[in-house]
Amino acid sequence: MHYRTIFILPAFLALIACSQETQDSVSTTDASYQETLLTQLIDAEPGDVIEIPEGAFSFDRSLSLNVDGVTIRGAGMDKSILSFKGQIAGAEGLLVTASDFTIEDLAIEDTKGDALKISEGENIIIRRVRTEWTGGPKTENGAYGIYPVQTKNVLMEENVAIAAADAGLYIGQSENVVVRNNRAEYNVAGIEIENTFDADVYGNVATNNTGGILVFNMPNLKQPGARTRVYNNEVYENNTKNFGHEGTPVASIPAGSGVVVNSNDQVEIFDNDIRDNKTANVIIASAFSAEIDQAGVADDFDPYPEQIYIYDNRFDGGGNNPDGLDLQALKVAMVGPLGRLPDVLWDGYVNPARANDGPVLCVQNGHAKVINVDGPNGNANPRIVDDSSHDCAFEKLPPVALTGPLAE
Repeated sequence: MHYRTIFILPAFLALIACSQETQDSVSTTDASYQETLLTQLIDAEPGDVIEIPEGAFSFDRSLSLNVDGVTIRGAGMDKSILSFKGQIAGAEGLLVTASDFTIEDLAIEDTKGDALKISEGENIIIRRVRTEWTGGPKTENGAYGIYPVQTKNVLMEENVAIAAADAGLYIGQSENVVVRNNRAEYNVAGIEIENTFDADVYGNVATNNTGGILVFNMPNLKQPGARTRVYNNEVYENNTKNFGHEGTPVASIPAGSGVVVNSNDQVEIFDNDIRDNKTANVIIASAFSAEIDQAGVADDFDPYPEQIYIYDNRFDGGGNNPDGLDLQALKVAMVGPLGRLPDVLWDGYVNPARANDGPVLCVQNGHAKVINVDGPNGNANPRIVDDSSHDCAFEKLPPVALTGPLAE
């Protein structure tokens, strides 16, 4: 007779019972807290502070808030975790349609769609929030990590965004924005400023994305954008294969793109550390190079980047292994198989109506060179610009000043 089996069996059965009890307890706790938080958001009044306790909590549906003047505060981005891995309803993790809103010190993980979306609000603070898809970069991940859109007077600081299938930290169709001291990693676009007026982007780290920092204007949106300063950032090794959804604008970004400007005006790129982005450290492009379907584009959309000013950056490496056969062929033709493309790659498009208005791109950056790939002529005559045609300067933009309750 196997006495050992006799003694082990009761203990094993007890262990199963204990384990089942623990699982039931965890499930009950998670479900209970979901209802608690849903109720707090529904019943919120201006001035309320909703505290998220320490712990990992599961949600199967979206959360939303539409009351002004509310703060949501956790115990830390690695301590208060809202997990949507089992989400069955809703397009976002948390959707906020409100002004005078602050969210800080928590994490939102594994949402079906965007992790945190804030729409049509003013005086927004997003601080020390982590958004992450914990399975790593995948096309089926949600599009955006932190996603304010049609907002005014916004501060995004000390956040972390990981593995978004579009942009980790995004702000679009907005005004008066500061994006500082964040980290974006393993997204298609690390940080993206789109159709936004007056944005300062500084003190950030963008690494291991497909593209590090993007400043875009897209057609057929409520407003264009201009006047963005990108400075004092670390933008390096953004060489992750593009995993964006086919047909989206970011799906055309070549892996190995450091800072990318597309169709935007009055952009300053200065005092950054930009290195080892295998396609190019900086790319300046028009809508014609971004695979944007021109059919149906509004007549007033300006597809040309203008008044782009690049100065006093620290470039190193990069341009040694560009993404795609066309860019590989360009590199070999221009600098040989062992060379590297210049730090600034420009598609060469200029608005014909403004061809005599002076330069569109100024570069005052030591030994950094520009390659004009001659996009308008099908890349027939690319050239590395070694004359003084880009040795110029534009009037520098003033700092963005946050106003009202965000004033410093």
